[in-house]
Amino acid sequence: MSVPSYLCGPSTTPLLGVTIGEHLRGIVERFPDRDALVSVYQGYRATYREFWEETSALARALYVRGVRRGDRVGVWSPNRYEWVVIQYATARMGAILVNINPAYRVHELEYALKHAGVSTLLLAKGFRRSDYVAMVREVRLRCPELRQTIVIDDEWADLKEDARRLSPDELARLERELQFDDAINIQYTSGTTGFPKGATLSHHNILNNGFFIGEFLRYSEQDRVCIPVPFYHCFGMVLANMAITTHGAAMVIPAESFEPLSVMRTVQEERCTALYGVPTMFIGELEHPEFEAFDFSTLRTGIMAGSPCPIEIMKRVQKDMHMPEITICYGMTETSPVSAQSRTDDPLEKRVATVGQVHPHVEIKIVDPTTGRIVPRGVPGELCTRGYSVMLGYWNDPRATREAIDDGRWMHTGDLATLDDDGYVKIVGRIKDMVLRGGENIFPREVEEFLYTMPGISDVQVVGVPDAKYGEELMAWVKLRPGVTLTGEEIRAYCKGKIATYKIPRYYKFVDGFPMTVSGKIQKYKMREIAIQELGLQHAASIETA
Repeated sequence: MSVPSYLCGPSTTPLLGVTIGEHLRGIVERFPDRDALVSVYQGYRATYREFWEETSALARALYVRGVRRGDRVGVWSPNRYEWVVIQYATARMGAILVNINPAYRVHELEYALKHAGVSTLLLAKGFRRSDYVAMVREVRLRCPELRQTIVIDDEWADLKEDARRLSPDELARLERELQFDDAINIQYTSGTTGFPKGATLSHHNILNNGFFIGEFLRYSEQDRVCIPVPFYHCFGMVLANMAITTHGAAMVIPAESFEPLSVMRTVQEERCTALYGVPTMFIGELEHPEFEAFDFSTLRTGIMAGSPCPIEIMKRVQKDMHMPEITICYGMTETSPVSAQSRTDDPLEKRVATVGQVHPHVEIKIVDPTTGRIVPRGVPGELCTRGYSVMLGYWNDPRATREAIDDGRWMHTGDLATLDDDGYVKIVGRIKDMVLRGGENIFPREVEEFLYTMPGISDVQVVGVPDAKYGEELMAWVKLRPGVTLTGEEIRAYCKGKIATYKIPRYYKFVDGFPMTVSGKIQKYKMREIAIQELGLQHAASIETA
């Protein structure tokens, strides 16, 4: 009899039944003089005692400014220490933090402010070529609930002065009224189709997910974690900040956004023990011309997540960056986000070929996308997850919530996966990314992993494009290593005899990078749109037909 693809993550450690503020208080009492937050580029350092005082002052100041429990407080800024202070201050006072993507333009900003009903917005002056202040001025009259804006660069000190008008005892009283199931965060999904949806998360969701991520990484107060991933995204806010603070470790910010040199310099100078990133970030560091000049010997662990992790890149990170205990996390914003993670001592083949095992207290099942029935072990199907980590719902969108979470409280991820006999989960693609070529189901991830083995290829992404004969054909977007030249025909010749003929891409586009979100997720839908447009123009010169 076949074994069904279902597991519940075992644990002898109970869930944390407290709020974020309550748990942080305990960490501060245990490690008052350990570094909590370091922003290298801002020259900022705070111990846990000082971090507690900072978050206390901001929570009191926001209350004086009229913010109350359940009010939506937006933060629009790249990575900086103030972002982290805002994250914990709003949680301590029971406000709902609304993460606003630093890359948003006017239309997207207006949508998020209006949809979430943001009444207070804390923002940076700008980021890169975006003038945030001017953009807010443009939309403000169309956002009737937006009562106040606070420009962090100019008004931070004045804001904190208002804390004097509310006693710490009064804040403590307010904190005691909070419940761990209260909503405290809205994170917008990437919105690849239609408008973004606001995943609404509670103390219980985020605190426990961060805690168990840190447990998998074996964090302690001795760890110092370099964070180049964005705070607005769950990668920075939960996998990083929450995993770190639940264990008394140090959050280390190298720069306001990812830059390989600043990351490598920070790891060396701050003697970091862990480093985070999406695959493209690690590739950028490994291929930087000054990579060999830096000392990575203090590193032991970290997380590579956000998009599929190429096996060859993982091997190089473990060896060349001195990260033998690096782990892979899998999840989605709607599940707080991590549902599965590899362990620091997993066998190498499991750590490079799977996303690990189910997280503690979390259930997973893999079902046939058509029938909804659980499939046997080893058979691909849609990954579903259930447990404490599943969001409260999409903000102000019950219909979308019902479409994502079924009557059994299972969150349908839209990801195709398999579960092996040892309990390891392997992601084989997205339901929407799966390519149907002449009746054959092709998972682009499998083709990408093979192409990574070809010398000269630095990075590759595979998508399906329309085809009159087969319905769909494969196209490979290829980024080559510096100084390497390849043609589509050469790649095709490399594939022949090694993978099935129908899996060999027909089209090849050589690029310097891929369309991606600020958090580093590859936007395959944009790649398809570009490819369809270019292929319709008689195969533009940058595209080769093999």
